[in-house]
Amino acid sequence: MNSALSANVTNNNASWCRIYQPRPLAKQRFICLPHAGGCASFFKRWPITLPSSIELVAIQYPGREERLAEPLINNMDELINGLIEALIQQRLLDKPYLLFGHSMGGYVVYELCLALRARNLPNPYQLVISASEAPSHKNYSTLHLETDEILLDEIEKLNGMPFSLATHPELAQMLLPIIRNDYQLIESWQPKTNPHLFDIPISIFMALQDTELTEEQALAWEKQTTQHFHCEHFQGNHFYLIKEQAKVIQALVKIAKQQMRAHYQSMITP
Repeated sequence: MNSALSANVTNNNASWCRIYQPRPLAKQRFICLPHAGGCASFFKRWPITLPSSIELVAIQYPGREERLAEPLINNMDELINGLIEALIQQRLLDKPYLLFGHSMGGYVVYELCLALRARNLPNPYQLVISASEAPSHKNYSTLHLETDEILLDEIEKLNGMPFSLATHPELAQMLLPIIRNDYQLIESWQPKTNPHLFDIPISIFMALQDTELTEEQALAWEKQTTQHFHCEHFQGNHFYLIKEQAKVIQALVKIAKQQMRAHYQSMITP
């Protein structure tokens, strides 16, 4: 592993990467990327039920929460460049790690992994994509150009909020520019769709009642890897992982244990 990345994490309050429960003795990390309009705090409670051997890094996109004063980023390449620089600077690639991305976060994970490989940086041992269609089956739309009312209707349909934004106009006024920005990032993104781009296992998590993702779109992720692929189903809608948090974490830990066991076995096998 690159020695330049081998130091311990010392700054868990840096803008891009939040570590709500620092675990300097952890053997590995989960690096988690949120959805459109989402924040790092979406993953704030996840470390509570994670084994002490796993440290969770939640990614904070600019323009939200403690980064509210920073300009939003609506271009995928710019987002990836900033994220990689932060991961390098904070030495967060010095241990085996899993990348998890939900919805828009799944697309960011995809591009991040490509960029890491292009820069000859340590790759994740596993990609876990949640509620995101494969790049070859990307939905093309222009929601970011629609009115606030139409955008609010779309958000309401996804059931990602514990309350209706229509009844909280001040909050809606704050969140709508962020959500519109993130939709622009997604909708302007032109993914590379060559098959077998990765030599990394991929898992797709999808909800049985998610109207935003079909089985065909989810299973098409298999074509992106030469390694093991599996699809795991959960009850719920596009934001199933709110109610199914315990099961999602359990599934991630199971994957981590399996992949780490295989990793160490490969190191001792002649």
